[in-house]
Amino acid sequence: MDQGLRSELSKQGIFTTTLEGLYNWGRRNSVWPLQFGLACCAIEMIATTMARYDLARFGAEVFRPSPRQADLMIVSGTVTKKMAPQVVRLFNQMPEPKYVIAMGACAISGGPFKQGYNVLKGIDRYIPVDVHIPGCPPRPEALLHAFMTLQRKIDAQKLSGPERPRHLNTDAPSEFPVPKFGPHDLVPPYNPEVWQPPKMVRAV
Repeated sequence: MDQGLRSELSKQGIFTTTLEGLYNWGRRNSVWPLQFGLACCAIEMIATTMARYDLARFGAEVFRPSPRQADLMIVSGTVTKKMAPQVVRLFNQMPEPKYVIAMGACAISGGPFKQGYNVLKGIDRYIPVDVHIPGCPPRPEALLHAFMTLQRKIDAQKLSGPERPRHLNTDAPSEFPVPKFGPHDLVPPYNPEVWQPPKMVRAV
């Protein structure tokens, strides 16, 4: 629709939109995070919901205690290899459409514990991450920025075509294999549908 016509209609109290815009508007303003935390980043996540920062302004005031009622997983803190299967299992139990924010250096890459034998080097090895937040720990403003980034991503999603999101693609998986404890490490060591190790090219 022509912008001039849309402007004139809005002056008369008539607002026009598309089905796609209305659908994405409803989803981006009613994201319900899953209520759990892993380490010190969870304290910053809790602070984001308090009166000073007020995450409720963005429609995310309802932290759900059940994965069946949540559509956003905020991985806030260090993901140990003992905890990684539980995180993946919780993600699998969340209904589509669902999103993941990796909060802090530990959730992204292992952080200061990267060289430890018991810490996962990034939750994106097993589940798809939509927004990464660097920092150790990131401040509540960083989580608010990540949340707004996720909202912009939801707002830009198409209902059809090759750019449609995962939950509208019947061929895309909504559940991923839960790693198990092997003799030396988690099995599988990563989910090949989500993450591939970088290829090393040796200089001759």
